[in-house]
Amino acid sequence: MAATNGSAFEQPASFAFDEESEAEIAKIVLRYPPGKQASAVIPALYIAQKQMKRQTGSAWVPVKAMDAVGARLGMAPIRVYEVATFYFMFNTKPIGTYHLQVCTTTPCWLRGSDEVTEACRKETGIKGWGETSADGMFTMTEVECLGACVNAPILQVDDDFYEDMDAEKVTQLLAALRRGERPSPGSMTGRQTSAPEGGPTTLTTLHFAPEG
Repeated sequence: MAATNGSAFEQPASFAFDEESEAEIAKIVLRYPPGKQASAVIPALYIAQKQMKRQTGSAWVPVKAMDAVGARLGMAPIRVYEVATFYFMFNTKPIGTYHLQVCTTTPCWLRGSDEVTEACRKETGIKGWGETSADGMFTMTEVECLGACVNAPILQVDDDFYEDMDAEKVTQLLAALRRGERPSPGSMTGRQTSAPEGGPTTLTTLHFAPEG
């Protein structure tokens, strides 16, 4: 893997969907009417990115994979490129083993996203957004609202949300990832879904109106 901090990287000479990816794409294409298979472009790109993760350890979508998506869905390559470069969920260059996505939008900022950011930088040695750590373990990206504001601040690792984060919890999480462990996502304070800290305060008992 040629994960770099903004310098040139090598595109693979070819890409072909493996058996697992082909099975996933076939199911998705069936959701759409004949002639409308281009509607599957987003999930197909995501499947290609997951395959690259399986095969190389880095979740990204090289140009040859975009071409393979276009060929599979009957789309001009440029149409696939437009989609892949529009969404943050697709990485168009190699990334680290773990993708740290830090939300810095207002709710997370008010709840301490600066602290989360600094802890990530301290533990990984990453200086700027979009960079990969020297050991190739982590890539760090600034993202917009992740939609879990009530449990802010949020650190997304690959597809998992780690909520109610602070510097200590970031340090513990990244240490676990380095050991090859994958802590359960969700609130890191034990919060029940989106209940207040300390537990629910309303609707804690059931009341039934008398019949008749």
